[in-house]
Amino acid sequence: MAVRHHLIAREPAAVWRVLSDPARYADWVVGTARSFPGEGRWPEVGSSLTYTVRLGSKELRGYTVVRRHEPPRWLELEAHSGPLGTARVALDIRPWGDETLVIVDEHPLRGFAGAAHNLVLDAFLQVRHRGMLGRLAAAVEHDGPAPAGAQAGPATSRGRADG
Repeated sequence: MAVRHHLIAREPAAVWRVLSDPARYADWVVGTARSFPGEGRWPEVGSSLTYTVRLGSKELRGYTVVRRHEPPRWLELEAHSGPLGTARVALDIRPWGDETLVIVDEHPLRGFAGAAHNLVLDAFLQVRHRGMLGRLAAAVEHDGPAPAGAQAGPATSRGRADG
């Protein structure tokens, strides 16, 4: 199981605005080239979106289904990656003063990734999560002004609480 956290220099509502927009999924999920609305109203439970991943000249499709949606605190997704299988990706969004602490917890559920889950895969997920949370912070912080009293810029979002 890979767990990582990141402090974002915006309030939880700003984080939810990005997470709630299916067209923004590719902005924060590492490896995703594009995303498209699927079934239902994202991010309600059972709704989905389709995404593409580019590997060299190949373009692969996957889809993600919302399994838990409890704003403003929880968003849990099941990402379906074809032959690699599925993974649970849980986002815990916590107010932290005028900022937001986001904790991501991911683990494989089914398919090859679930069967081959080991420390090497967890190490890969840690690297991926660092990028993903950095991209989420950049997307959120780019959308609007920092709350009163919060520092803006890379030192606030990347240097602190990225454990």
